[in-house]
Amino acid sequence: MDKKKQRKVLLFGPTFGETFKTILAILTVAFLLYIFTFYMDGEMGVILIAFTLFAPLISLFFAAYARKRIKVSMNCDGYVQKGSKLTVSVTVEKTGRFPLGIVEITPRASEVFAQQDKVYRISLVRDDKKTFTYTVDAVTGGNGEIALDTVYSCGFLGFIRFALTQELPAPISVGVIPEIPQIKASSQLFRSIADVVLTSDEEEENDTALLYSANTSPGYEHREYVHGDPLKRVNWKLSSKKNKLMVRLDEAVASVQPMIVLDLFRSGSALPQEAILDEEQIIRSVFGLLSLLVRQGIASTLIYRGAGDEVIAESVDNPEYPEQLLLKILAVKVVPDRRIDLKLYAGSVCACVIASTDCGAEIDSIADAVKDDDNVSLIGVSPTSRNLTEFPMWYLDGDNNFKLV
Repeated sequence: MDKKKQRKVLLFGPTFGETFKTILAILTVAFLLYIFTFYMDGEMGVILIAFTLFAPLISLFFAAYARKRIKVSMNCDGYVQKGSKLTVSVTVEKTGRFPLGIVEITPRASEVFAQQDKVYRISLVRDDKKTFTYTVDAVTGGNGEIALDTVYSCGFLGFIRFALTQELPAPISVGVIPEIPQIKASSQLFRSIADVVLTSDEEEENDTALLYSANTSPGYEHREYVHGDPLKRVNWKLSSKKNKLMVRLDEAVASVQPMIVLDLFRSGSALPQEAILDEEQIIRSVFGLLSLLVRQGIASTLIYRGAGDEVIAESVDNPEYPEQLLLKILAVKVVPDRRIDLKLYAGSVCACVIASTDCGAEIDSIADAVKDDDNVSLIGVSPTSRNLTEFPMWYLDGDNNFKLV
């Protein structure tokens, strides 16, 4: 909501319908007072008229005073599992000693949560601070927001409202964690990646052997893990073969790591409630594949966009790391009309999988950063997703298997 509009004084409600109803109610009360005073009991009628006139004025004073003396804050967890409820705590505090009237609060939640239009009203006549909680249902995986849409000071009668002069608390980013599928190793997409990685490993080992024999010095070698070595250097595939942890002595292995690119593209004209469903599906597909790769001893590199609009590359070589990386992804708000850019990570990779909510022609420009595009594949949302490239496109079906479109 526009801050200027939010600070606008609302005496009879925010809409024409509410204003009309309020005016009609006032005219009805005035007519009844006239009948009672002049045709039934004049003395009591005068008292009622005085009360009817002074009560709104007092309420108006309460409402106008309180709009500068109310501080609102909110708090909730940063993550919630899909299908569960998120509890939000809202605290309303008065900054002066004068008793305040009614505070009207309307919360707001983004599309990953079930929508509700409930309005909360609390009184600060006796207490200096009050806290209430409400819950929202997390229905779709992805990044969401919890915020306060409007906060009004309403006096004690309730129909006179003023927006607060203080800034409302900033929206809270909340990541809704989707269920990550357990993909089988028999999946054709995984097998094609594994075959490429195995071939690249053999070629690099051969090159290393030649380099070693020619220079009598190691080119690419391993040693047994020693306490204090970074886990990112552990070669999980070799470790599984030798039944002991083996670490790399250089970074040459980067060229044989498959690259997984997460492109959460959202068109500026797309409906958010529809876009979040596609984004959730792509996130599930990517992390299902990452988890399978690392479980099978294949380290990979995930490329994604961070909160500061930077493109980040992280090596996934620890079976526990995908869960941590998922939380980083869910903490980033999707910005419309923004594509991933691989220029900073251009080079040769054994395999590149680009997972995108929109596999349009722009994917070609993303794949241009990869020197050998023969091993580029796409992951789309569904079998009906458009593919305007020559790359093969896969999708995750209802049985958690990757199928070729």
